[in-house]
Amino acid sequence: MRNETNRWHLRGKVALVTGASKGIGAAVAEELLQLGAVVVAAARNPAPLREQVQRWQQLGFPAHAVEADVSRPDGRAQALAAVAALGSPLHILVNNVGTNIRKATVDYTPAEYQQLMATNLESVFGMCQAAHPLLKAAGSASIVNVGSVAGLTHLRTGAIYGMTKAAMTQLGRNLAVEWAPDGIRVNTVAPWYIRTPLAETVLRNPDYLAQVVARTPMQRIGEPEEVSAAVAFLCLPAASYITGQCISVDGGFVVNGF
Repeated sequence: MRNETNRWHLRGKVALVTGASKGIGAAVAEELLQLGAVVVAAARNPAPLREQVQRWQQLGFPAHAVEADVSRPDGRAQALAAVAALGSPLHILVNNVGTNIRKATVDYTPAEYQQLMATNLESVFGMCQAAHPLLKAAGSASIVNVGSVAGLTHLRTGAIYGMTKAAMTQLGRNLAVEWAPDGIRVNTVAPWYIRTPLAETVLRNPDYLAQVVARTPMQRIGEPEEVSAAVAFLCLPAASYITGQCISVDGGFVVNGF
């Protein structure tokens, strides 16, 4: 019989979670903390980040805050410097930060295009690239990218958002193969509508909410903790043979035909 003791916890592991001040990112950070990891929580807005991290610290969790805009190279360097300051390799990287501007394709400005690409995609590529030495040093590491079902099928979220999320999934597949010899697994989770501040901007419209629920077999909006559970599983030693995958956390939306 195998020793199952270490398969279902993250004690002794160091994790970096981007966009960790609210929504899915905060739920992921808390999930990893509860499983025993030391978590460096990164976000660009200092006030909500400090509030979250102080709450975790008061509960006795080893959480650390770093104010960093990971859409920028200097922000990515700041986030990774906070990890390096702990004197440990990096075992887990969760690329969660993201934003959206919902418009018809012909209405986007060049500045809006650049903003969405930098926040949603360049941040992920840049974080993976810059974190590679710390992840490789861990011997066994996991990257989880928080994508979207918008990268798998058409949604009303706008073309640029869908482009970035589709590219994120493909990046995960490429890195999973390229970095497997380095002991780094790379996976993606693709949520449907989750009850987050970003989603609430459209879900507060009752007609839109009704349409979303009608297309969801489970007949409800998802919760951040339901995404964080999938992310955490992919980080566990129990998931050691899973890499290059994209797991939809969507209440059955993607497979719902007519």
